[in-house]
Amino acid sequence: MNRPERVYKDSELLPLSAIQHLLFCERQCALIHIEQIWSENYFTAQGRNLHERVDKGGERSGKDVRTEYGVFLRSYQLGLIGKADVVEFYRIRCDTKTSWFPHPVEYKRGKPKDNDCDRIQLCAQAFCLEEQLGVNITSGAIFYGKIRRREKVIFDDLLREKTIKAAERLHSLISSGITPAPTLTAQCRTCSLRESCMPKLVHQKGSVENYINKTLDAT
Repeated sequence: MNRPERVYKDSELLPLSAIQHLLFCERQCALIHIEQIWSENYFTAQGRNLHERVDKGGERSGKDVRTEYGVFLRSYQLGLIGKADVVEFYRIRCDTKTSWFPHPVEYKRGKPKDNDCDRIQLCAQAFCLEEQLGVNITSGAIFYGKIRRREKVIFDDLLREKTIKAAERLHSLISSGITPAPTLTAQCRTCSLRESCMPKLVHQKGSVENYINKTLDAT
């Protein structure tokens, strides 16, 4: 698999969480990270509460596993910076040498999705850990609050390629400074930015110009 050719500077690093905003909806991503618009609803509040419990930092140690919370992440290859909810370090013994092998774990409020957006976000975390620690990470896990169990994620070449392309697309979108036009989809129902985005305007009869003119005529 090809690695990213570009190396980003500190001033160019983007929030790792923006990867999932991008994959959910490019307009939502632009509203948040270009226009700095944010609004919370029931779903985002649930997700925030779940992450707050694991983002406080600290660690828990056992004989063969050490769990660290709110782990700082950075990748100059992907141009991303953020935190991992949880990184579990498993003790690996080889002869007289002992190593600790990282295993990223992401927490989500819902259930497994049909698309790769959660897996790509987790894979981006693996890229960061690999770059920071000089290791190769083969898998991680996503804990889904709705079903109360983990889903194992394998970081194969296909998922890694999708992650690289998502990071590149994120940088392209943010650097353009342009917010894409709204598109009405089923995802709009659960989006906390629905009122700011106004996707229904695009699907109303007539152009936006006609809509504005009718509104002005009525006043």
